[in-house]
Amino acid sequence: MFKDITFAYPWILYFLIIIPLMLFWYFKKGKNEQPSVVYSSLKIVNSIPKNWKEKFRHLPVILRSLAIAALIIALARPQTFSSGQNIYAEGIDIVMDLDISGSMLAEDLKPNRLEAAKNVIRNFIKERTSDRIGLVIFSRDAFTQCPLTIDYNVLINLLDQVKTGMIEDGTAIGNAIANGVNRLRNSKAKSKVIILLTDGMNNAGEVDPMTAAQIAKTFGIRIYTVGVGTRGEAPYPVQTPFGIRTQMVPVNIDEGMLRKIADETGGQYFRATSTQALREIYKKIDKLEKTKIEVTSYRNAKEMFGGWLSLGLILLILDVGLSRSLFRPIP
Repeated sequence: MFKDITFAYPWILYFLIIIPLMLFWYFKKGKNEQPSVVYSSLKIVNSIPKNWKEKFRHLPVILRSLAIAALIIALARPQTFSSGQNIYAEGIDIVMDLDISGSMLAEDLKPNRLEAAKNVIRNFIKERTSDRIGLVIFSRDAFTQCPLTIDYNVLINLLDQVKTGMIEDGTAIGNAIANGVNRLRNSKAKSKVIILLTDGMNNAGEVDPMTAAQIAKTFGIRIYTVGVGTRGEAPYPVQTPFGIRTQMVPVNIDEGMLRKIADETGGQYFRATSTQALREIYKKIDKLEKTKIEVTSYRNAKEMFGGWLSLGLILLILDVGLSRSLFRPIP
């Protein structure tokens, strides 16, 4: 009954102690009261069945007690509060370009590069609040796994479904950037960003990476590039007649091109040689691309004493009416 209710004058509620005192006095007085007609024996009276008036003879005092309790609560001014926030956000639209080529199965990041990248991207998404985020995956070609959305649960579910082999193997960095630009070019957001993660060199696709970067710059899109993989060689699972064996393969990342792409668009290039380093990179990008939010808090009070006051008056009128009519004491 009193959930989420506060009182403007809570000290008035101490007067509720009057109710048990009043009931105590009523019943004590009733026991000590001498009847108008004295009988030598009550056996004959006990055999008479009780009528409804006798059964409800205490009703007036109960109504009076409830009426006083309701009036005391009304005087304490019960209130409920509604609160909220008006949020004004300068939106950021972000497209995540994720390399899913076969080399992303290398195990220099645990459990492998692709799963490590998905875990970090998942956490990055969860840290955002009001930004639209899309997902583009690429290998020999690129396609949109999820368009720009603020439904992060849907986005994360689609991210979880990503795996190598969804596209023919290769590394089409230019196509990935072009696809991201296509998603962002009509955006009205104040800031438009592509985060491109790859572990290889551009060897496929119809679009030159630097040409795609220049187009991105034209549309005011900033690109952060992330090269993932250890330097030198990395363990890679290989299928053999005796099962899957791990062998060391060279790591080839075109860092010069990735750096040029980032510089061309006003972004930054990062190199992730471990899972922890990859986490730190996305945390840094998260700080660089935070949505500016202006929050206005409000708190509205709603007075609840009117209902209690009405209830108290109704009960009081019933008490007076019944005490002066049906339950009027006989002198």
